Amino acid sequence: MKKVSIEFHGRTLSIETGRMAKQANGAVWIQYGETALLTTAVTGKSNREDIDFFPLSVDYQEKFASAGKIPGGFFKREGRQSEREILISRLTDRPIRPLFPKGFQRETQVISTVFSFDKTNESDVLSVLGASAALHISDIPFLGPIAAVRVGRIQGQLICNPTIEQMETSDLDMTVAASKDAIVMVEGEAAQLPESEVLKALQFAHQSIQPLLQLQEELRKALGKEKIQISETEKTMSEFETLVREKAIGHIRQAFAVTEKIARYKQIDEFQNQMIEEFKAQSEDYANCGKQLKSIVHDMISEEIRRGIVQENKRMDLRSPETIRHITSEVGVLPRAHGSSLFTRGETQALVTATLGTSDDEQRMDSLMGESSRRFMLHYNFPAFSVGEVKPMRGPARREIGHGVLAHKALMQVVPTKEEFPYTMRVVSDVLESHGSSSMATVCGASLALMDAGVPLKAPVAGIAMGLIKEGDKFFVLSDITGDEDHVGDMDFKVAGTKDGVTAVQMDIKVTGIGWDVVEKALNQAKEGRLHILGKMSEALPATRGQLSKHAPRLESFQIAKDKIREVIGTGGKVIRGIIEETGAKVEINDDGIVTVASENGDSLAKAVAMIQDIIAEAEIGKTYTGKVVRIEAYGAFVQILPGKDGLLHVSEFDSDERVEDVNEFFSEGDEVEVRVVGIDGQGKIKLSQKDDETRKELGLDQNRSRGGDRGRGGRGNDRGRGNDRSSSRRPRFDRDRNRDRDR
Repeated sequence: MKKVSIEFHGRTLSIETGRMAKQANGAVWIQYGETALLTTAVTGKSNREDIDFFPLSVDYQEKFASAGKIPGGFFKREGRQSEREILISRLTDRPIRPLFPKGFQRETQVISTVFSFDKTNESDVLSVLGASAALHISDIPFLGPIAAVRVGRIQGQLICNPTIEQMETSDLDMTVAASKDAIVMVEGEAAQLPESEVLKALQFAHQSIQPLLQLQEELRKALGKEKIQISETEKTMSEFETLVREKAIGHIRQAFAVTEKIARYKQIDEFQNQMIEEFKAQSEDYANCGKQLKSIVHDMISEEIRRGIVQENKRMDLRSPETIRHITSEVGVLPRAHGSSLFTRGETQALVTATLGTSDDEQRMDSLMGESSRRFMLHYNFPAFSVGEVKPMRGPARREIGHGVLAHKALMQVVPTKEEFPYTMRVVSDVLESHGSSSMATVCGASLALMDAGVPLKAPVAGIAMGLIKEGDKFFVLSDITGDEDHVGDMDFKVAGTKDGVTAVQMDIKVTGIGWDVVEKALNQAKEGRLHILGKMSEALPATRGQLSKHAPRLESFQIAKDKIREVIGTGGKVIRGIIEETGAKVEINDDGIVTVASENGDSLAKAVAMIQDIIAEAEIGKTYTGKVVRIEAYGAFVQILPGKDGLLHVSEFDSDERVEDVNEFFSEGDEVEVRVVGIDGQGKIKLSQKDDETRKELGLDQNRSRGGDRGRGGRGNDRGRGNDRSSSRRPRFDRDRNRDRDR
């Protein structure tokens, strides 16, 4: 057993091996603060001979018990991977995959499991560190070590591995993996930061990673296993390969003259099949040459693409390294969608829709941090027909989830807040054609679809994928790479942003590392390309539409006092249900007193809002209301002037010059009557009148505004007050009437 540790940016970080999972080829226990995970690496006994790729699988999983939680749902146990687990699995996979030696084709699996989570220190960067450490100390061939850190930026200051709480105020969230010499992977988002700040963050991350690499070296020196040896025999070109290359080179260059991808692939398939038949006819030795021939042709295509760029500075489609493919943008292409766009760049095309909803449509999520909701969603679909293939439809794969989240990060920085735009927003990108950079086409199409829907984005966002061809000391940075260039190139660097700065980045390096000069050139070249694309997008829609689609729900949000929430909801929800039934609108109230009203009909929306405003409204002295008589007493009538609010219209305040003998002769329950508020006492009791101010002054009624309201519901108190205000000549008549009623 061996444990190594360091103080890393304010917390203890330790790596331990030899205590757990000892039957794995390599296993480490990583702990940072009170967040801890176990990472294991296991490989098969021999190479897979039936495949031509490295069979690596990487999985990250979270145990709810790690945060003292029981899973939700009916099963109460961890099930299939969540979106977060899939994303961290990809994050762990991408930097380690290029670091296995060529010729190693044993099935290999890396698993990271979170067993303790302190809600302060994130576990994703620890998964990358754990994967590297487990592989580095094992006998599995691995060209590491590497490590990863998160970089935040608070008030202009870069911070390594900020806490979860600190990240809430950061304008940068970037995860960087690196080796001793260079960065190997980048994933992150930023609040429209300039390229120079992004470059500073990358350099800061690379410097911060170095102690983590030394820690792994110390662990391997103490307990590292001897690596599995890969037999490397000097490759000599066989007679068959020589013949294939001689026959194929002319066909390949001829196929490269075809600009359309599918037509070019078809031509390559045809001459490959023709060559296979010719070789089979020549000798029985070539009876099963198909697989080998196609592998040789595949290598030749890669070599030819790279040769054209390095030797002739010319790409397959004859573009220069900086040139962007032809772009067309359309908006409003779907008549019933709230917002839609069709974005085409070369042979990559995305049909994007934007849908608006209410808070009921927010996505609810259960994670180690607790329950949360998401009001902006972006989903990316990549059907097989987009690349001319046939595949079963089995839901979104890891790649689709990863591409969707990258586009989500790019746009999240410009989406309006809930206070600015109270709608829930869902964007769906369906890739109809793909020949490279479909995730960045999604960013462009999503920006246009949201603007078409009337969403007030802070600024339009565009994305571009950058590539790299590196031969010796020479390197060529390629703008807007195609699928072929991505396949044979040394870098896939996606950059999204506005005219003012970067909102999202994702970089994967296929070589052991690249220099800072390459990164800086790629960032600056990406900016030029992004500005060009934004210009093309503005030709279709220069700014957000001034109004929502006629098919979008009408929605209004406003704040009410917290002590009014109960009045709007009513006992058992009676009041709010009544509003919904009467208007047909949807009404939602949260615990902070934010009321959201939504309806397909503008009149329905206005009526529901007015009803709520009436409920929360307070009576104003001097204001006239049309109310309804809700109760009659001998001393007056109670009139409801606002929902849930009634006042006393005393007999002395009736619109009558004569003494009121019987209130029922004047009013019946349910009658509408116009009244004016003349007093509100300290308990909120309301005094009403039908008399004007001059008449009330003559009768002396205006001298008792508060007291009248104070005793308004007491009956006799008001009668005594009224009697005291009257002249003595009227008092005997009142007494006679009272005696007569008693005798009767």
